[in-house]
Amino acid sequence: MQVILKEKVENLGALGDVVNVKPGYARNYLVPYGKAVQATEQNIATFEKQKAELQQAEAVRLADAKAKAEKIIGQVFTIVAPAGDGGKLFGSVGTKEVAEVIAKTVGVEVEKRHVRMPEGIIRSLGEYSLLVHLHTDVDADIQLIIKAE
Repeated sequence: MQVILKEKVENLGALGDVVNVKPGYARNYLVPYGKAVQATEQNIATFEKQKAELQQAEAVRLADAKAKAEKIIGQVFTIVAPAGDGGKLFGSVGTKEVAEVIAKTVGVEVEKRHVRMPEGIIRSLGEYSLLVHLHTDVDADIQLIIKAE
């Protein structure tokens, strides 16, 4: 199925690209989330009229992501959590807790889906290096320290 991308999609293409994707991916993800439209003659003509404002909206999203990244890049965030002997946490620290500590500490709202935890949720005390993926072109590295109460 051919679709026209209305914004940059990671590992797929940039704004305005006409790409071939599997029908399920288009129907279930790209079209419902407003990331693409089916590539028909009418939609191509409509897209050409809207292209300038879509490019402007994409530039605003990119600038916003870069501004957020500048505030959090290289920062060290600390979470205090209850832990037992041996440094095991009672529970875990996930993306939600990391997003909340970033918002509370720096004042930058980050969605939990933007926080990338390569080793999965954290279940023990220590220092961790995480990635905050704010835009397809903008990533910010942060340090997270988990301390015992």
